Amino acid sequence: MSTAANRTTGPDHLWTVDEHLEDILATVRPLEPIELQLLDAQGCVLVEDITVPVSLPPFDNSSMDGYAVRVTDVAGASEEYPAALTVVGDVAAGQAEPLHVGPGEAARIMTGAPLPPGAEAVVPVEWTDGGLGGGPVTGMRAHSQAPEAAGGQVQVYRSAEARAHVRAKGSDVKAGDRALDAGTILGPPQIALLAAIGRGTVRVRPRPRVVVMSTGSELVQPDEQLGDGQIYDSNSFALTAAARDAGAIAYRVGAVADDAETLRDTIEDQLVRADLLVTTGGVSVGAYDVVKEALSSVGDEDEEGAGIDFRKLAMQPGKPQGFGSIGPDHIPLLALPGNPVSSYVSFELFARPAIRTLMGLGDVHRPRTRATLTTDKALSSPKGRRQFLRGTYADGEVTPVGGAGSHLVAALALADALIVVPEDVESVEPGTEVEVVLLG
Repeated sequence: MSTAANRTTGPDHLWTVDEHLEDILATVRPLEPIELQLLDAQGCVLVEDITVPVSLPPFDNSSMDGYAVRVTDVAGASEEYPAALTVVGDVAAGQAEPLHVGPGEAARIMTGAPLPPGAEAVVPVEWTDGGLGGGPVTGMRAHSQAPEAAGGQVQVYRSAEARAHVRAKGSDVKAGDRALDAGTILGPPQIALLAAIGRGTVRVRPRPRVVVMSTGSELVQPDEQLGDGQIYDSNSFALTAAARDAGAIAYRVGAVADDAETLRDTIEDQLVRADLLVTTGGVSVGAYDVVKEALSSVGDEDEEGAGIDFRKLAMQPGKPQGFGSIGPDHIPLLALPGNPVSSYVSFELFARPAIRTLMGLGDVHRPRTRATLTTDKALSSPKGRRQFLRGTYADGEVTPVGGAGSHLVAALALADALIVVPEDVESVEPGTEVEVVLLG
């Protein structure tokens, strides 16, 4: 349930950006943990510390194709005076019973194979004649030798120090070490580590399921023919992509026409697969703002505590916003403005933190920094509004992209940052240090 009901606010109250975000984050709760197979857990957040049950690697093994030897037996070896060793057999990766290497002996060994008892080092095959005579093995010859029969000989042309070309047991992680901390997002390297230490499943918070839908009878899907007064639906694509970028499993619903009953039915149909609903369009004061009409009373009679609160924010772009919960499970719903820049900026400021909160992350916000404003003229900003201008950031400097218009999709596509102009600032001169939200 939104905490808006606990505030002393009326329909004309102008919410600050921070108040609105605080209300959202006080309402949204992390999803309950579940046990998942490793590949199903990709992108999810761990809810447990992972301790290593067995050292990695679990045994001393060779890092090269070559020969396992005793250091004494190859001491002083050179091309002029090679060490001649008796080959007692082959040691392959996965071999259960390794050979024993005694005085004057060597065992041919493959990369990853366990170091046999008695051996102290590995000499690469390039340092030997490969058991064929005729000088050191080089090039393709180094990789094309047939295994020697036990009792054959190999000539070694270089000495080796103890543990040379040997990966020590536990050199990666040791049994009892902390492998991963709770709160870690599982990417490919983390999943590889889990598999390497023998974990087939892991306990995580699942990726949130986010349903995105846009509203407006004027919206046409890409690849369709535009009619008079129609535009292509870009918002639902942008926000679905943004939800996936935030870590969610996102579902895009085709644009819904300006009909309150149709919209209400569509939203109710989507509740079964949603942890968060995001709508765009229909939240201002126009005659056809059907989101407000469809959702203003949803849940008030049937579901205690449910309902959507529509409000005005002291920000530009994105003044009209809606937030609350819907349905028997009180699924959070964010109703964003319809202008492309307004909807995207609103998503970054409010919906992305909500998704990251559902994931159970500690830091849910985009990184921020300070940067020097590089522009030819001063930037103007409306008094009493926190303005978010699009910009490009590099090396401590930020440059505005496009104007302040909330319809400028092309300029938005070039931006990788938002320039923040505080509510009490009406003009920002070139060279001023400003706060920047990093989007990339």
